[in-house]
Amino acid sequence: MSALDPAPSRLLSGFSVEMTGKDIPALHEAQDVLPPGTRVNVTFLGNEDLPMRLAAAAAVKAAGHVPVPHISARRLGSAAELEKFLGALAEAGTVENVFVVAGDPAEPMGPYEDSLAVIASGLPAAFGARHVSVAGYPEGHPDIGTPTLWSSLEGKLASLADQGLDASIITQFGFDTAPVLAWLEELRGRGIEAPVRIGVPGPAGIKRLLGYARRFGVGTSAGIAQKYGFSLANLLGTAGPDRFINDLGAAYDPARHGVVQLHFYTFGGLRATAEWVRDFQGA
Repeated sequence: MSALDPAPSRLLSGFSVEMTGKDIPALHEAQDVLPPGTRVNVTFLGNEDLPMRLAAAAAVKAAGHVPVPHISARRLGSAAELEKFLGALAEAGTVENVFVVAGDPAEPMGPYEDSLAVIASGLPAAFGARHVSVAGYPEGHPDIGTPTLWSSLEGKLASLADQGLDASIITQFGFDTAPVLAWLEELRGRGIEAPVRIGVPGPAGIKRLLGYARRFGVGTSAGIAQKYGFSLANLLGTAGPDRFINDLGAAYDPARHGVVQLHFYTFGGLRATAEWVRDFQGA
């Protein structure tokens, strides 16, 4: 593990993590190493149902953390389904912070074409959401052009501002700091001041990391290995984001890049990620 440079400590302060509805046991296992009040995103997967998502959000709150339930626009079959989900979150006291994303389905399963449609409906705010996070893509999206990504992001943030809601951006994970930094500069150059959480893969098996990278169209295997600092000859090994965070921290300038923190995609598990952050900070 690399020693921590002074600059990355600013980025790691108040980091957030991600879990699925099935990860309640993993959340309990990580409790002694996950800092109190950590923001924990709860995903909205197609193979998980409403009770699982609600139970996970409630478990996050009961553990003393901040639940951030995901709302996947294209997975919603109707406005009634969205209202049912938001109402249940409100009843459990877990609706204040949400993350709204379009979702994986190529065609929407109901009336919501994208995350802007959910936000513009006003339903999250009506049920008590006060802080809404949206997605950012520093390395682009395999199915969406860059101009469309920017206009969509600006539209979502404008709608949130019109509704008086706090907003932040959580980016897709990446392995190369150069596009992240360039994207942050363009973001601020466009007058967008919303806080950003840069997506980072938690420590995980190299083969698994490459699999996720291929799935989301993030770089090539060779490019990832070169930038991230691992060998393709050892696919059974593990890799952590040491180099990525040190490089990002060394180049991070609040005056140019604004408010930036880190969001960990916990491919290798919640406890492994929390332990990695603890050890990296203490190095």
